[in-house]
Amino acid sequence: MLLYFGGVKNGLGLLALRRVYLLSRSAHTSPQTLEYRPIKKVMVANRGEIAIRVFRACTELGIRTVAVYSEQDTGQMHRQKADEAYLIGKGLPPVTAYLHIPDIIKVAKENNVDAIHPGYGFLSERSDFAQACEEAGVRFIGPSPEVVRKMGDKVEARALAIQAGVPVVPGTDAPISSLQEAQEFAKTYGFPIIFKAAYGGGGRGMRVVRECEELEENYQRAYSEALAAFGNGALFVEKFIEKPRHIEVQILGDKYGNVIHLYERDCSIQRRHQKVVEIAPAAQLDPQLRDKLTSDSVNLAKQVGYENAGTVEFLVDKHGKHYFIEVNSRLQVEHTVTEEITDVDLVHAQLRVCEGRSLPELGLKQDKIKINGCAIQCRVTTEDPARGFQPDTGRIEVFRSAEGMGIRLDSASAFQGALISPHYDSLLVKVIASGKDLPTAASKMLRALAEFRIRGVKVVTVDFVSCTASVFTCFVCHEISTSYKSLSPQSQVCFADTLSRNKMQISHFCLCSHLCFNA
Repeated sequence: MLLYFGGVKNGLGLLALRRVYLLSRSAHTSPQTLEYRPIKKVMVANRGEIAIRVFRACTELGIRTVAVYSEQDTGQMHRQKADEAYLIGKGLPPVTAYLHIPDIIKVAKENNVDAIHPGYGFLSERSDFAQACEEAGVRFIGPSPEVVRKMGDKVEARALAIQAGVPVVPGTDAPISSLQEAQEFAKTYGFPIIFKAAYGGGGRGMRVVRECEELEENYQRAYSEALAAFGNGALFVEKFIEKPRHIEVQILGDKYGNVIHLYERDCSIQRRHQKVVEIAPAAQLDPQLRDKLTSDSVNLAKQVGYENAGTVEFLVDKHGKHYFIEVNSRLQVEHTVTEEITDVDLVHAQLRVCEGRSLPELGLKQDKIKINGCAIQCRVTTEDPARGFQPDTGRIEVFRSAEGMGIRLDSASAFQGALISPHYDSLLVKVIASGKDLPTAASKMLRALAEFRIRGVKVVTVDFVSCTASVFTCFVCHEISTSYKSLSPQSQVCFADTLSRNKMQISHFCLCSHLCFNA
């Protein structure tokens, strides 16, 4: 018998009453006692907009919040948004401070933190951090340390995908240890091939090789990038799929073996292997292919005992064949578009699953999850297109953002007077537009981006204003692929000396043929 005490109206709290579930993970496991433990205080081991996103969800559920910050982030907004805030990594470099596990755990234990949300980036996919939380008696809002480890090791994740019957791109079964192994792989499968970091992502340690003469140089570069970014230069090699679409499936699992999907996102618009525009659901995706992608994702998650939120990523070639890439065992930057089309708050779900509630109890059954409309996310970043999209820094003197029906903004430093630091990611604000269909969402996005007025930072990348229109056209025509890199600044936006209301204008929309490749 299950005793359920629902949340207070508007999600402002829960009765702190313990209950015990006598449930089994599957028919093949013996029943085990699973305890429901309300979360009273959450720390976010992160900064910026994702920290604020989690704080907002916690506040809505009546959960107290704790921020951590580096010495350089003393004045950052995420510190102000939390109920409590504590310095970590004193004397350490800015990024290193957020990677200092002992300090984070110490703050959590000293301040009675029940659970830690890792956000994305930093420690979010570090199994040793998840393990440290567990050993300290603090819940990690994510998968188990073992699952984080397996999914973080691309070679092991690939092997697990094969075991689950999920198609994979031809590649090495283990990290390579020499240039000679890469040469042998290329000889067997032919060019092009791609090097990938075995223990990281985000485009770092990734190099495409199209001919033998490029092999040695790209091997060395990929190794160096992986070593610098992840502390491990291990690489593996795959056959490179030409002009694919990048489709990812949002999954959610609980402690009882239930796993559901929340449909897919198309993240094919990328620059230097970094996502720029994300759309949910994917435009003109064959229903049978959607079924294959989602069922493969759920099957893989069930096989590894996946708990909490995650994303299974695929490449889809021009023939409609899909290939597993990896699993991101965390909340994605682009989770917003999934929330908009399913009306499911993924952070709320993460928190409730971590407390011990089941997906069916939360009303999250597969047959209840429906696609409602379309959503697009654009990342507005502090980068200078005239200098090859190099990050720009400084103080924002003027900031006027978009508003209106169907527009959502997720940000942390997007306000007048904000100081843009050179130490962290250049993301300024995520703009999400939603509508009844793709054309409606796209028109809202274009209007919203055109409303931005920003001064102070040399150039904030509002080049999305022009490129998104062409991107939209290409998506409708099913002509876009991850081969899209970036257009020249001249073909995107005419930047005046000052980004004033009167001087900043769109020079012209790029022709579709300049942006994408025919399928």
